Amino acid sequence: MRTLQKVIGLVVALIVLAVAPATTALGQEQKRLAFVIGNAAYSPGELVTPANDAGLIAQTLQAAGFDVVGARDVDQESLRGAFRDFLTKVSQAGPDAVVFVFLAGRGVQFEGENYFLPVDAKIANPADVPIQAVRISDLTRPLAALPTKVNIVVLDAARPNALPRTNQPLAGGLALVDPDPNMLIAFNAAPGTVAPEGKGPYGAYAQALAEMMREGGLPLDELFDRVRLRVNEVTQGAEVPWNASKISAPFVFFDRAPDAPAPKVSEAEDQANRTREIRDFDADDAYVAALDRDTLSGYEEFLVAYPHDPMAKRVRAICAARREAITWRQTWMRDTPEAYWSYLDRYPHGPHAWDARRRLEHFDAELEPPPSLTVIIYDVPPPPEEEFIYVDRPVLYFDDPDFDFEPPPPVAIIFLPPPPPDFIVLRPPRRPVDVFVLPVPVFVPVPVWVRPPRYIVPPPNDIIFNNIHNTTVINTINNTTITSEARQPDGTEEGGLTAGRKVTAGAAAAMAARVALPPLLKKRAAIQQGKQPGVVMPLSKNESAGKLGTDHALPGGRGKTLPLVNGRPAPNGLNLPGNASRKLLGKQGTVDADREATGNAAAAGKKGPISIQGKDRKFRKLPTVNGRPAEQGLSVREKTRKYNPNVLSDRNDGKPRKLRRKDLSAGQSFVEPNDRAPAKDRGRNFRKLPTVNGAPADSRSSVQKRLRKNNPNVFSDQVQGPAGGGRKFRRLQNDQEGSAGAEINVQRNFKVNRPNENAQRQFKLQQNRNVEVFSKPQRPEFRAQPRPQGQPQERRLQQQPQRQPQQGNKRPVCGHPGEPPCRQ
Repeated sequence: MRTLQKVIGLVVALIVLAVAPATTALGQEQKRLAFVIGNAAYSPGELVTPANDAGLIAQTLQAAGFDVVGARDVDQESLRGAFRDFLTKVSQAGPDAVVFVFLAGRGVQFEGENYFLPVDAKIANPADVPIQAVRISDLTRPLAALPTKVNIVVLDAARPNALPRTNQPLAGGLALVDPDPNMLIAFNAAPGTVAPEGKGPYGAYAQALAEMMREGGLPLDELFDRVRLRVNEVTQGAEVPWNASKISAPFVFFDRAPDAPAPKVSEAEDQANRTREIRDFDADDAYVAALDRDTLSGYEEFLVAYPHDPMAKRVRAICAARREAITWRQTWMRDTPEAYWSYLDRYPHGPHAWDARRRLEHFDAELEPPPSLTVIIYDVPPPPEEEFIYVDRPVLYFDDPDFDFEPPPPVAIIFLPPPPPDFIVLRPPRRPVDVFVLPVPVFVPVPVWVRPPRYIVPPPNDIIFNNIHNTTVINTINNTTITSEARQPDGTEEGGLTAGRKVTAGAAAAMAARVALPPLLKKRAAIQQGKQPGVVMPLSKNESAGKLGTDHALPGGRGKTLPLVNGRPAPNGLNLPGNASRKLLGKQGTVDADREATGNAAAAGKKGPISIQGKDRKFRKLPTVNGRPAEQGLSVREKTRKYNPNVLSDRNDGKPRKLRRKDLSAGQSFVEPNDRAPAKDRGRNFRKLPTVNGAPADSRSSVQKRLRKNNPNVFSDQVQGPAGGGRKFRRLQNDQEGSAGAEINVQRNFKVNRPNENAQRQFKLQQNRNVEVFSKPQRPEFRAQPRPQGQPQERRLQQQPQRQPQQGNKRPVCGHPGEPPCRQ
């Protein structure tokens, strides 16, 4: 039984040992996210290096496995929106995420807070800073609230500001801050100091940071200590970076392979140098040791050990700036009138003197302290007299010629190894063309013994991460070419990710090589791309610089159809090349040079082809027929035959017959084929036939039938005969005046018989007794809903003397002059 228990225990232990590595590896999967901004296009005072610095840091982060988004020259709204989207991305990355934020540009401090200036900031006085700039704490606080493993915030923004001069100046540089838990904050220059603007192509701080990130196996604290030493060495003491950290979890950007070359200084020796007393070093190494530790106590130890050394003045200036920054930080943390009075008591002309006065005005307190003031106790002692020369000014420049500092000594190898030969002088990147896009530096391969940690989640489609050991030449115009030059120390090719291969990538790889834009800026770039001055859109493969492609032919060119004209297709034949269209149009109709197109030519100009005799002819809009456009392809004869088939006679050579006056009076709308007009009427022009309510007269019914149908009382039943008979209309009776009163309503529809007729269509003939009226036929369907726009039309005959009708005999009078002949 005991043997069985031992066997079961052994099996369980083996299972635990087998599963534990897999579980640990799974739990250590780490996502790395980075947000990089480089603002240089300030107005006025455009900077030289921030955009390039941001591109260099972004490329280095890509090689270290970070999923990087970045942009250059962003305004306040874009910066806030892009960072908000980035925070959403970080919150979805999980608790083991590592976040890196890099901001390069101009920064200012105002009343204890640091601000980053967008390119659209317009600051006329100090009160504009909180409105026009982005407060750094607005970025770090929400980031610290997320469950991340490591947060690194780097501000390459302590530069001389270009704000208008005022009698209440702002403190220079950036204010001392305390990082949140699991966060490191780094400045390119110590609090209260500014860095000189570099000449390019990269700033000293960004290049030193990229160099140290590429060193494998460096913890964060040691990495930023080396950055400080390198920057101070390169700038000859003009720039002293600063950082503060509360990160407890171990973190490295790259791992160092076991077969890597041994470091110049062993780890034990390096640790011994860090714990060694400052006075135990010689003067030069003591200065470097104090700078490496970067503490107020370390600088004071150097001044005690070497008070008369040439570096003493420089160290005293560093101490003065650090002491004042600590004093102001503790004053701002208390944020009481007593605290600001205490600061003014210690630094009456200090960099933050006007910030303290502004805060006292905020509390509605007097600028002068009361006699019973109890000065607060700070963590640092009051400044000695020799330090005031460095802090009785708004900003401190370590390269100020007034101070006449000696250049610092070279850094010994026990503190900092020399830079890699290929990372001393970097070639400038090509200036980006696209809006917001960061410059893409010439990639320098990472040493083969430096590799990204295996537990990180690789960024998607990152050509830099997949080729960190290869020489990468990026051409942003045509393509990207990657050639393998990575080799082992013994000269053999390294068998890493893509070593030993030659990779040639196209435009897609070039797009993957550059840093991706945040989603918000990607949308705005798509909108602004065509509006950006100097932006040249690439031609398509079918286009050249001197000739447009067929896709951009003018309307109607190269056989393409013209666009719609008045909602209808263009006339046929107008797209023919050369004069073919005119030849075709000449067969359809002609327009004279002295008159406008009418008839068939006008209709053809609307929808059909025409021939134009004479140049520069302008045609007016064609008339319509019954409110509809003229039909294409039908001549006048064809349309007449279609709508009035009885008008044309086959026995008259297809020509229209002439209508005579007696035909119209008889109600005949056409003439028989053999009827001819008298000789005296030949050549007489006929006027336009009347219409009924705006519509043409119906040719299918005679005038007699339509009058009888619409006005049955007009005709007498005693008068019968063919249409050609001499009929007479009888006059309506007038109740007041008999058959012909003083006023006769000559309306088209008589009010006696049709009381519902529209009153607006009535009109009277004043003082006209002898008028013979013909009532025009109307269609029955218009009686229920008459058209208000239709105006009554009447036809007046020549006035003739009227004879009184005979009583008893209702036959009309005939045979007199101007009357029809009497029927037999």
